[in-house]
Amino acid sequence: MKSYQIADLEHLSGIKAHTIRIWEKRYNLIEPDRTSTNIRMYDDKQVRKLLNVSTLLAGGLKISKIAALNESAIHKAIMDLQVENEGDAIALSFVNDLTASMLTFSELAFEKTFSAAVTRFGVFEAMIQVFYPFLNKVGLMWIIDNSMPVQEHFASSIIRRKLMASTDALPINAKKGRKFILMLPPDEWHEIGLLFSNYIIKVKGGETIYLGQNVPYENVAAVLNYTKADAVLAFFIARKDEGEVKNLRKKMGLPPETKLLVSGNHDLMNALKNEKHVQILHSPHDLLKFL
Repeated sequence: MKSYQIADLEHLSGIKAHTIRIWEKRYNLIEPDRTSTNIRMYDDKQVRKLLNVSTLLAGGLKISKIAALNESAIHKAIMDLQVENEGDAIALSFVNDLTASMLTFSELAFEKTFSAAVTRFGVFEAMIQVFYPFLNKVGLMWIIDNSMPVQEHFASSIIRRKLMASTDALPINAKKGRKFILMLPPDEWHEIGLLFSNYIIKVKGGETIYLGQNVPYENVAAVLNYTKADAVLAFFIARKDEGEVKNLRKKMGLPPETKLLVSGNHDLMNALKNEKHVQILHSPHDLLKFL
């Protein structure tokens, strides 16, 4: 069982460490263990409880009422919230459920939450309101080292599989739409954004040539020459030197008529904003506008 410090709980739940300490004293909400140097330490069960508290707070319940509930009553309150309410509180509930399932490697619970989110919102809105916020949280967790990379891989592999299945289930479009080459540049492995873009383009009637991960720049020209695609879409997730993303069109050998769409790492997108004939996609909504 993994142990967490109070800073980890703050990042996981969105509740300030100072507030958590107050609730411990005032409501006996959770009881941490302490190290020999008096540092608070929390276990998986306490993390799950705080995630549930965060969900109920977003649903409008007062902390004094939540603190009086036992575990089964908290679970029932969350179920009632998911039935009765719409919007941000429900999305947060799903995000917290996914986080708890990931921390304990519970594939059944993770898939159940994934399916519930898709049933409630549809694939597109579930990605926007639930899965992207969840992945952003996972990325933050990785940075502060309160999530093992293997936990992130566990969660992202399920989401990848579900996105692929959703894309495969789309009806074949008999009409020929615009054609897109989708790729991750060299040393890029995080595929979920690209998979979601593939889904969006197909939903909107476009065609895709999906090249996937770690594609050398020089290979794009050969594929383009063979397929006559209208656009190339590339994702940059890993941090890179800004020089590596300069002159992308030249590196890929793109002719003037081929659109280049780029998304991903915020800092790199800023570095590319002045590049000529490169269109930055800040969100899936930008891709929808382009389509």
